[in-house]
Amino acid sequence: MSNVLTTEPKKRSGQRITIRAVYDELNRLRQRVEDLEDLRELNDAILRNRGKRLIPWNEAKKGLEFGD
Repeated sequence: MSNVLTTEPKKRSGQRITIRAVYDELNRLRQRVEDLEDLRELNDAILRNRGKRLIPWNEAKKGLEFGD
């Protein structure tokens, strides 16, 4: 078996793999990783705040100086 590189792209599901397809897939994977990191941070925040008193929306609006 040879380790020679070919210039012909491999096929996946009968379609040629293009640089554009690889780039798009990489971007989708990066977005998925970011979403998973956000979910992990949210779950950590929920655990940190478990048992703490919730602030009613009207009180939070006043503290943030939102208008009515």
